[in-house]
Amino acid sequence: MITRSIPQKLVEAGISVSHSFEPGELGQLILIHGLQNYQDYGFSPVHEAYCARIASDFILNERPGRSKAWLAKKGNQVVGSVLICELPDDIAQLRLLFADKSVRGSGLGRWLVEDSVQYCREAGFQKVFLWTVDGLGRAISIYKSVGFEQTEETIQFAWGRESRELRFDLGLAPSVLLL
Repeated sequence: MITRSIPQKLVEAGISVSHSFEPGELGQLILIHGLQNYQDYGFSPVHEAYCARIASDFILNERPGRSKAWLAKKGNQVVGSVLICELPDDIAQLRLLFADKSVRGSGLGRWLVEDSVQYCREAGFQKVFLWTVDGLGRAISIYKSVGFEQTEETIQFAWGRESRELRFDLGLAPSVLLL
C-alpha cells in the first residue's frame, strides 16, 4: 500500500505521525479534544466523554481489520488525530479529526484528511463518511475541498447546546488504469 510522506513543512515544525497509541497518548488525545473544543465551541464535558468513548472503542477493538489511526505528535505531546473506522459493506467512517491550536495553520488537519482518504482508497473502501457539527468551519472546508458532500442534517441537543449535526459522504470509486 502506498503511503504519503509527511509534508516537509510539518517535519520542519517538529511534527511526526504514528499509527498506534503509546501509553498516555489516549489521555492526551482526549484532553486536547475536551479543552480545545470547550474553548472554541463551548462544548460541555459530555463531548469529551464522547471522544473518549470513540478512542477507547478504537483501541479496544479486537478485530480492527482496516481501521487505522493517525496520531500527530510534537515532541512527546499529541497535537492532532484522525481515525478511520471500518464498518460493514466496505464503508469507512472518519472520526476524531483534530489539530491542536498550537499547530493550526500548519496544514496538519488538511494532511490528516487527505492521507486518511487516500488510505481508504488504497484499502478498498467504497465510501467514507463522517459526522460533524455546523460551525466547525475549518474542518468542513477541508472535507469539501477533498470531495465530501453533505448528505444529511439533524438538530440535536448535545454537548451543552443545541447543534446542527451534518453528515458528509465521499464515494471512493476504484482507480481505473488507462493504457
